[in-house]
Amino acid sequence: TVSDAMEVNLTGVKQSKGVWLVKVPKYLSQQWDKATEKAEVGKISIMKKQGKTEVRFSLNEELAALGAVGETDGLLQVPKDYPFTMHTVGGQTMAVFSQSNADEISLEGTVVHRAECRPVASESYMSLKKLQIKESTKPQRLSQQLERAVTTIFKPVANHNFNVEYEKKKKSEGKMVRAERQVVLDMLFSAFEKHQYYNIKDLVDITKQPVTYLKEIMREIGTYNSKGAHKSTWELKPEYRHYQSAEEEEAMETA
Repeated sequence: TVSDAMEVNLTGVKQSKGVWLVKVPKYLSQQWDKATEKAEVGKISIMKKQGKTEVRFSLNEELAALGAVGETDGLLQVPKDYPFTMHTVGGQTMAVFSQSNADEISLEGTVVHRAECRPVASESYMSLKKLQIKESTKPQRLSQQLERAVTTIFKPVANHNFNVEYEKKKKSEGKMVRAERQVVLDMLFSAFEKHQYYNIKDLVDITKQPVTYLKEIMREIGTYNSKGAHKSTWELKPEYRHYQSAEEEEAMETA
């Protein structure tokens, strides 16, 4: 909200400036932050194809060559091409404001189009998503060597709670042993490149992982279908897919 005591420059209203409100992936905005002031971050092309309007964004060559955020060897490049999925404003009145270094607030224009900037599901994009998942699963706590012995005295117990829980878990999950998270993710992504839908039993057979552990990972990268033609199955979330769902294809056609 804008304070009552603060003036707003409404030149944008007089000029009837229309702006686009576009949702972009986080890693793409991080690449834009690497650009120098007033430098070009990319180009937008609008063209007609078979009577339909197609909008695409192409990332600047220099920014694409800088490598992904969190990537160390510089070999993994950020995807360059991003088709837009267009949406209607939906009867809402939205505006874009800017704030100068002198705290002056100006109305830049009113939103006339909403869109999502999505990458093409290429090999580089899938590699980038795997990298982001790997980075997010790094432990927040690290072990530290003590300089002196711990003198705290603990009373012995018949069996610690974590041992009891472990035994219960071992009985319920059988002899399956948890693999490294990244190894399981690689197996899941490989499986979903072959089929769009899987039930949890099939995923257990493919990965040889405990059900509870597998569901924990699938909740992060997948969506559970509780109804419809594919009831009781899992599929990847849109940002992890290498294909477009029927709904997304229909949205692109009607945009």
